[in-house]
This record gives sequence, C-alpha cells and structure tokens, in this order.
Amino acid sequence: MPRSRLSGRTGSGGSNAAGLIQPVSAGVISAITGFASSFVLVVAGLHAVGASDAQASSGLLAVCVTSGLCCILLAWRFRMPISFAWSTPGAALLVAAASVTDDFAAAVGAFLVCGALIVLCGLWPALGRAITSIPRSIASAMLAGILFPICLAPITAAVEIPWLAIPVIVTWLVFFRLSPRWAVPAAMAVAAIAIVVTAGGGLTAGASLAPTLQFVVPAFDPLVIVSLGLPLFIVTMAGQNVPGFAVMSTFGYTVPPRPVLVASGAGSMIGAFFGGHAINLAAITAAIMAGPDSHPNPEKRWPASVTAGALYVLFGLGAGMATALISAAPPILITAVAGLALLGALVTSITSALETATQRIPAIATFLVTASGVSIVGLGSAFWGLLVGGMVMIVNSLGRRPAD
Repeated sequence: MPRSRLSGRTGSGGSNAAGLIQPVSAGVISAITGFASSFVLVVAGLHAVGASDAQASSGLLAVCVTSGLCCILLAWRFRMPISFAWSTPGAALLVAAASVTDDFAAAVGAFLVCGALIVLCGLWPALGRAITSIPRSIASAMLAGILFPICLAPITAAVEIPWLAIPVIVTWLVFFRLSPRWAVPAAMAVAAIAIVVTAGGGLTAGASLAPTLQFVVPAFDPLVIVSLGLPLFIVTMAGQNVPGFAVMSTFGYTVPPRPVLVASGAGSMIGAFFGGHAINLAAITAAIMAGPDSHPNPEKRWPASVTAGALYVLFGLGAGMATALISAAPPILITAVAGLALLGALVTSITSALETATQRIPAIATFLVTASGVSIVGLGSAFWGLLVGGMVMIVNSLGRRPAD
C-alpha cells in the first residue's frame, strides 16, 4: 500500500483497536457537524434555482454519496485523511442566484460545466494556476458579497417570526460560547423541533421520504453558464479547494492535486445529473480529521476520513426527510439557520478581502456589486462583481509604483 506523504511524523499509536477509536470518533464528529451545519443551505440553494422537492432531495443525496465515496476511496488509496464535502460557498451562491434562472435543467448544465472545469484543473495545472492567480481580495470579496444577504436573514427572521427565530438564535449564541463546533447543529435541532411542532401532520403530506435519485436532463444556457457555472467554479476552487490543500499542508500532508481535483470534478459531474451542485476538498471539517485530535500519529489519521465518508453516504439516505422538513418551514427560517452557519465564512472572507490596503477599494466594489443581487442582460451579480472589481483594480493600479 502507498505510504502517506508527510513532511514530518510524530507520535505513535497504541494497540490497533485502541488506536482506531480516536480517528473513527473524529470522523463521526466531522460528518455530523459538516452535514448538520449546511444541509439546509444545499436544499435551499437547489430550490432557489428551480428544483422541485424531489429534485432537491435527489441533489442532496447525490452530493452526500459522491463526496462520501471520494472520502473513502482517496483516503484509503493515499493513506491520508483526505476528505471531501459539498461546496458550501457554491450552495450559498445558488441562494444568491435565485434571479438568474428558475429552470433547473439549465442550472444542472451549469453544474456540469463547473465539474468539467475542476477536472480540467487537475489535468491541466496551468488552468488551476490561472484561477488561483485571481487576486485573493477580489475572490474573497465576491464570496463575502454572496454570503452577506444570507447572513442578514437571522435579523429579518427575528423580526418577522420571532417565536420561531429567536429560540434558534439564542441556542446558536449559547453553544457558540460553550462549544462553537456544535453551535449550528444545535440551532438546526431547535429549528427542526419548531418546524415539526408548527407543521404537525403537514410535514409529510405529499412528501416522499424514501431516498430516490432523479435524473435531470441538462440544458446548456450560455447566460446561466456564465452567471452560475463560472462563479460556482471560482468559489468552489478559491473558497474550498485551495483552503483545503492549505489545511492539509498545515498538518504536514502533501496532497497530490491531480487525483483530488479529477475525483472531485468527476464526482461533481456525476452528481450533477441527479441534481447535485458540486463537491470539493473539505477545509473546515478536514482540520478535525487531519489534526492531532484525530490521532497522535499522522500516518494513522486516515480512517477518520473513511468513517466520515461512510456516514455521509448514510446521511444521504435521509435526504427525503431533510427536504420535507425544510419545505415545511418558513423560507426565512431556513435562510436564517444558513446565515448563522455562514457567519464564520463571512468574517473570514471580509478579513481576507480587506487585508491588502491597496486592494481595498476594488474589493469593496466587488463586494457591493455582488451583494446587490443585480442581474443585467441575464447575468447575475457574482459575474458583475468580479468584472467591476477587476476593472477598478486595473484602473487603481495605473501609474502606481510598486511597494518597497
């Protein structure tokens, strides 16, 4: 079997049985927090671009299965805790792109293009370097602009439906103080209880709770591809894959980019035919499985990713129930839970966007245009945010002397 490619090795395991408990536990925690923290965003995003309840359920199942299988196969192949997840920034983009299209077939066509571009990045490294050469401030500002309206939802929900939203927000705040990792899952649990109580028998009325995959024939609309497919590709690469490689490197792992990008891109393309938007290298949950809490010995952490992958597949079997739960809730409540889940990502994006003083005006321009939600000639605000930010950066740099 291939050995883990590590820049350093530390620690030692105990007995095989005892040594397996720790990484398995890390995988369980990672899978639960990863799924519970953002599955509502995936379903809400798919609904926003025209998916029916059955198609949204199929899409959630598809990204669970494809990301889970990639976790299992690549972690086993390379003996490293390589982990995958659905694109959370991509799901947020779908919510923000509600005005771009309500034709889910066209959205699926954009998902396919995104997956193909990720595969191409793996096969043609020059493309990957071109994407990562987009100024970090601009890419982060675009992501912040996508996240900002969603992160406003808890405020709106607290005003419109205080009896439902305030208990969710208070739960999130308490757990954020005591155990940040469980803040969003706890908030989602409170929201689920509220939805069940208020919906009553209407929760399952007309809903299919059995896990089913629905094949979607894609349609390739150039405007939707430019407005949705390309921004989805950029935020998935810049917001997930690049940080994912960085997290693994932090813990001493040299992850081979080609198989990771090809696997995630191919998985995204397969999942797209069943409504899934995109999968990518995990970043936040990867830190749980790749860090010392998973196992003192870096070479014995890979079972954590295998465990997480198996659980993702199992969680996918509950996609029908998850979709029924979300469909029965007031949309603003679901967006509010998603907003709470994305607050950390918003802070990170804004901090990164404003980090370089000379790029702050282009970054703010990108943020404002993206957050505005404008759609011009059928092209969404994420595209225009990138374009305007790039133009402002070019003009701002004319005649400027390089910093000493």
